[in-house]
Amino acid sequence: MADVDGLQERLRKIEALMAGAGTPGERDAAGAALERVKARLAEQSRRDPPIELQFSMPDAWSRQLFVALCRRYGLRPYRYPRQKRTTVMVRVPRGFNDTVLLPEFLELDRALSAHLQSVTTRIIHDAIHADTSEVEEVQASLPGV
Repeated sequence: MADVDGLQERLRKIEALMAGAGTPGERDAAGAALERVKARLAEQSRRDPPIELQFSMPDAWSRQLFVALCRRYGLRPYRYPRQKRTTVMVRVPRGFNDTVLLPEFLELDRALSAHLQSVTTRIIHDAIHADTSEVEEVQASLPGV
């Protein structure tokens, strides 16, 4: 449980950093940080009309994180019929995407991926086999040689 608490705290700190929090008190005020980001989105929407952007997520965890982040900011992620499940569409001002949404997603995704990798490695090490190193690379042998 300490791992999960630590991850949640790291995610909150990343969010506060992306929202432009300046003082330690502000960093602790996650609600205020979210409101600042929403206000920034509203302002950018007035100056920079939303455009449709397409994102491809490498895995279900990243997609779930991105969709949750979009919804947190009041954006509506969607997908068209016949698009892959890894595709997420969203209408967002380009400036907000470039300065807030995408940088925050990338930072949160790095933290979440590192945590999931660590947990997975530990479980495999403890429950399956202690050697979790990568496979050995060998030269290919041609048939009949």
